[in-house]
Amino acid sequence: MAKLKLTGKELRKIGYPEGPVISVAITVMEQYYKHHSSADALALLSEILEEPAAFINNEQLSKIAEKLIVPVSDEIALLPAPTDYAVYGSEFIEEGAIRQMNYAMRLPVTAAGALMPDAHQGYGLPIGGVLAVRDAVIPYGVGVDIGCRMCLSILDIPSAELEKKASVFKRELIDGTVFGAGGSWKQMLEDEVLEDPAFSEIGLLRHLHAKAVAQLSTSGSGNHFVEWGLVDVTDLPGLSPGRYLGLLSHSGSRGLGAQIAGYYTKLAQEICTLPREVQHLAWLGLDTEEGQEYWIAMNLAGDYASACHHQIHKRLIKAVGGSLLARVENHHNFAWKETHNGEELIVHRKGATPAGSGVLGVIPGSMTAPGFIVRGRGEAASLDSASHGAGRQMSRSKATQSFTASGLAKLLSEQKVKLIGGGLDEAPGAYKDIAQVMKAQVDLVDVVGKFYPKIVRMADGSGPRED
Repeated sequence: MAKLKLTGKELRKIGYPEGPVISVAITVMEQYYKHHSSADALALLSEILEEPAAFINNEQLSKIAEKLIVPVSDEIALLPAPTDYAVYGSEFIEEGAIRQMNYAMRLPVTAAGALMPDAHQGYGLPIGGVLAVRDAVIPYGVGVDIGCRMCLSILDIPSAELEKKASVFKRELIDGTVFGAGGSWKQMLEDEVLEDPAFSEIGLLRHLHAKAVAQLSTSGSGNHFVEWGLVDVTDLPGLSPGRYLGLLSHSGSRGLGAQIAGYYTKLAQEICTLPREVQHLAWLGLDTEEGQEYWIAMNLAGDYASACHHQIHKRLIKAVGGSLLARVENHHNFAWKETHNGEELIVHRKGATPAGSGVLGVIPGSMTAPGFIVRGRGEAASLDSASHGAGRQMSRSKATQSFTASGLAKLLSEQKVKLIGGGLDEAPGAYKDIAQVMKAQVDLVDVVGKFYPKIVRMADGSGPRED
């Protein structure tokens, strides 16, 4: 029988918090329970996580239990039960996402929440979670990739040109984009976002300015993309209904946002001691210096993410000789000050699209499924929100094991989609059916157009990305 091998990722997936407990648990299980199957070992670890006090007298397992027990006096107590919240598409939302949202709705600062139909388990707040709180901001409620967003440019080039000159569009897409963790653009660009005074006023941002300069106009890994496609417009201001050529991109604030998220999440956890189940939801009061710093840094990261998209689009549109007719764009990892039920709240949308009355946004499908241009309906129960995509139904590792390169190539060929880069972890089957997701949120948005991907550029291989 093979000896037991566990990973930190497996433990985090069942709810273990970041910190020493993960390495302790792996060491104990692999030393004393080495003949257990992985499933049995994880089941036992789940029992310890659920009730660590019950294992405090066990000679081996007490080492894990001790790391999980935090003195009650140091903790901020959660509400005894979650505040009610709306769930859209509950029939295809995994239990882990529901559990995470329930915990978020027990925070004493929570005022309201909602769960979108593309929701799946993340860290702290589930991806697809919307959380409104009072007088505080939660760095991990925004997410690691601050300002991750969509940007769709609709061009004046006849749509038929995309097929006729496919090789030209493909070449310019390759030459005009940079992908992947640590990726930087080949030449320094100028942009007003780089002159933001926050870069000199906040110590952390001063150290990140050089990284921001180097990575401006680049895209991340995982599910980030830039793609040419066809746009069918039915009801967009300034455009006649019909088919157009479009450029769609998805990415965020790169290393700048990741460093901001990591720094302020750690700071929040030091200031705000919470039970282990919600440690990632530690908050910073907006009346504190730390909270104000994060708010400024978050907004800078959002502006930077927007600038990255605009620079990419500007370069590619120029390269193919086009002009901009219309643009639709939106953040979906961010926090906003909004008024709901007469009260100003901080609304965190971690993988959710703003959908206030009349607000336009883009909800992508997959590399072969259409994306949707939507107009928000301002549904109060959803906190003026909608899904940010189809949503994963399969982890990256499971997708890699479930699909084959030949199968993906066949599907791409059938759908007449050219893929540059990418990996099996982003195979369309790893995602929920976007048609079902859209059906589950008919009360939240009206569809005013569709985007059909045709030439898709992603990072080579795969990479972790929570958004």
